[in-house]
Amino acid sequence: MLELDHFDLALLDVLQRFGRATHQQLGEQVPLSPSQIGRRLQRLEATGVIEGYRVVLRPEKLGLGVTAFTSLKLKHHGDSIIEQFQQQIEMLPEVLECHATVGDADYLLRIVAPDLNALSGFVMKKLMRVPGVDSVRSNIVLTTFKRNGPLPLTHLAEDDPGLSKST
Repeated sequence: MLELDHFDLALLDVLQRFGRATHQQLGEQVPLSPSQIGRRLQRLEATGVIEGYRVVLRPEKLGLGVTAFTSLKLKHHGDSIIEQFQQQIEMLPEVLECHATVGDADYLLRIVAPDLNALSGFVMKKLMRVPGVDSVRSNIVLTTFKRNGPLPLTHLAEDDPGLSKST
């Protein structure tokens, strides 16, 4: 794990909540000059701590009113089947996330669709046709009250009062 000081942690904490902040604005939150902020950001990007910058869109504002968390089991677990499965899932834009899991399911997917009919069509016509898929079980989201929360960083600096304690 990369060694991060309290300035790095404070910078990451602020960036997670205000990703469009300029170096000047970040310097108002983290007591560093804009040039120091820029150098730290370059290092955090180069080392992969910062993976990228994105705009977070509200699915329901764009006609994607249904979110499902879908558990999926594979028929077989050979390397070629898993590789084929992962390649096919990567090509499905409706699948926002896919996690290999331990437990009742092999994978957990987060899927968005315009409505229940579209979700049903996606599951039956696309997801069930992915090589190796044995069974699919979806849980439909009724309400989302916390979305895309920032990563908790306090475990990296338990005694740093500068980090936000809220998640």
